Amino acid sequence: MARFSTDQLDDYAATFERDGLVILKGHFPEETLERWREAFTPLLDERIASRATAVRGENRHYITLPFSGVFADERIFCDADVLAIVERVAGDDPVMCQLATDTPMNGSTYQDIHRDTPALFDSIAETPSFQLAVNFPLCDVTLENGPFETTLGTHRMRQEEAMDAWRDGRIALHAIPMELGDVMIRDVRALHRGTPNRTDIPRPMVVIGYSRSWYFRPEVHIDVPAEVHAQLSTRAKRLLRYMPRVEQLNATHAPEQYRKFAY
Repeated sequence: MARFSTDQLDDYAATFERDGLVILKGHFPEETLERWREAFTPLLDERIASRATAVRGENRHYITLPFSGVFADERIFCDADVLAIVERVAGDDPVMCQLATDTPMNGSTYQDIHRDTPALFDSIAETPSFQLAVNFPLCDVTLENGPFETTLGTHRMRQEEAMDAWRDGRIALHAIPMELGDVMIRDVRALHRGTPNRTDIPRPMVVIGYSRSWYFRPEVHIDVPAEVHAQLSTRAKRLLRYMPRVEQLNATHAPEQYRKFAY
């Protein structure tokens, strides 16, 4: 059920257009995310032990979440307010294409500043949004445990122009502390980077990817078990319409395919 009015959603979309991101404070229930964290902790340990993560820098791990159990929760990936903002900035009838985590651990370092996807057309001013990341942490994010750092407005700039502005000090990086329950919706073309986790506790950040229906990156996908698919709502099935359907999830995890992430 949506909690924001049409005017509020329009304001969020306008802020997104200007800055490239919006944050919904305390939007997801903490108890739900605590269950996600409980399920994720052994998964993180197992994937690291089996060397099945995509390494995003020193002691920083990208892991696709299995689309089952607590992670296949429509209250999260079909949230009415989140989807209303997504549709305002990235068009009607989007697709969901990603369900994963980024987790820096003690010993992680600063990433190089980057974008998560290239521009649609080389040397042409940036287009309207076509790929979004919806991020929410599974713990509080502080200045000590690896906050996301990003720029504002660079999603509407050519990459060379944005990088020059950052190097010249005309554009600043902003750390984004978050509390459990906060949700960030961002354009993946904004210049950003991960920062070091200086604590002994992993800092998992979930990413749900939504994109315009015609945008496809084969290295990013969600395997949807047939049994889970049968129980989904019509809205959820529509969001996942291009994702591969499998009889069951593979018990042995192949290495992550989404390895090139910086542009």
